[in-house]
Parts: sequence; structure tokens; C-alpha cells
Amino acid sequence: METETETGQATDVRDAVRRRYAAAAVRAGGASTKASACCSPPAVEVCGPDGRAVFGAALYGGEERSAAPDAVAASLGCGVPTAVADLHPGEVVLDLGSGAGADVLIAARRVQPGGRAIGLDMTPEMLELARRNVAEAGIDNVELIEGYLEDIPLPDASVDVVISNCVINLAADKHLVLREAARVLRPGGRLAISDVVADPGMDAETRSDMEAWTGCIAGALTEADYRGALSAAGFEQVEIVETHRVHLHAAAAIIRARATGMPRQS
Repeated sequence: METETETGQATDVRDAVRRRYAAAAVRAGGASTKASACCSPPAVEVCGPDGRAVFGAALYGGEERSAAPDAVAASLGCGVPTAVADLHPGEVVLDLGSGAGADVLIAARRVQPGGRAIGLDMTPEMLELARRNVAEAGIDNVELIEGYLEDIPLPDASVDVVISNCVINLAADKHLVLREAARVLRPGGRLAISDVVADPGMDAETRSDMEAWTGCIAGALTEADYRGALSAAGFEQVEIVETHRVHLHAAAAIIRARATGMPRQS
């Protein structure tokens, strides 16, 4: 059972993340379409230890950019999950933490005809920006809903694929998020996410820094912890592949798995 202290800490993390995402949405929706990456400390912006872009629009290829140009320009992610999700016409896709709508728009195009894409986000400012981007794209098979990753407002076994782009590491209770993802997936359904994975030796100072947490670093799981959380949530065939370094103590990775339909009892 969660203690009062743990509940307060989770609320603090959620509020800090919401404030930062709301500010990013306002910047992206303003006169300039260039948004600094949410998932990077202000001094680092979108560049990693080697000076290359590690977050945001620079990670998308030409096809993805043409599918959702405005939304991609406002991307805050650390990868392109739709590139590895193996989406097919007719499928239902859920994007956890859909932000400005880049990945949900790309997914919506790929599951046509007959499929649909659902974007879930907790930040009203981001949802407003995403709705504008969806309207400008002229896509009619997208649904955007407000809610929390820890309490997904969808029925059991209602989606075929869950994607996410550098968001799960921001959650205070990542185990609960993964259990919810497994719950809404149909048995055999696919998880395909981009996320930050921490090195085993991440120092305590980085872990305790709320600015780094909302910058997608301090809250990240190690690969071993991620594998354990996925297995406990009811996933199998887990694959975690590092794509690029985003911090001295962390890397972006593609994480894929299949839902068994039978989460383990904790």
C-alpha cells in the first residue's frame, strides 16, 4: 500500500512534469515553431555528450516529417517509436504521453484504412496544441484524450499496439504505467516505445535532482530494472536496444515487448 509520503512525492513529480510540458506547449504554439526539448536540461538543450542532437525533430526522417510537419517540429522525444512498431492497417494504436501529436499522427496514417490512433496526455496545453496539429493535418482517425499513464481511461484488451516517446521515464510509478499498458493491450499486443534507460552507476545527486527528473534523466530505470518491470507487468519477448547517448549517465533506447494477457501477481 502506498504511503502518504510516497503519494506526495508522486504528486510532486507529476506537477513538475506537467508545468514543464505546459511551458513547452506554449512555446511550440507561439510565433516560433522551434521548441527546446523537454527531455533535456536547459543548459544541454537538444544535444548529447557528443554534441549531436539527441531529442526532438532532428531524430525524424523525411517520411515522418512530411506526415506531420508541425507536430514533428514540436517533438520532445528521444526517438521515433513508429519506426519500429510495425503498424498495419486496421490496428488500434495508443500513444502514451502523446504531446504535440507527432507520433499519434504518423501512427494514424499507417493504420489507415480501418484503424485509429489514440493519444493520451495529462497536460491540457499539449492536448490543445495536438488538436490544432490534427486539424491542420486533416486526419479523421485520431482521438485525443486527457488522462494519466497510471490510470489509462480505456477498457481492458482494447488496443493492438502501445507506443510512447520518452515519457514513461517521467512517471513516478513506472511499474504501474507498464501494468496499465499491458491491461489495455489485447493478448499478443505489442509495446514499442522510445525511452531513456539509466546506467547502473547513475549517481545519487543526479537521481535526486527534480530538474533532471523532468528532463528525462533522473527517473529513468536501468535496463535490468526495465526488463523486470516489463516481465512483472505481463510482457514477454522483451527487447531493449540502445540507440544513442543522451547524458553521461543515460542513453535513449528502443524497447519492444508483447503482452501475455497474464500479468504476474506482485
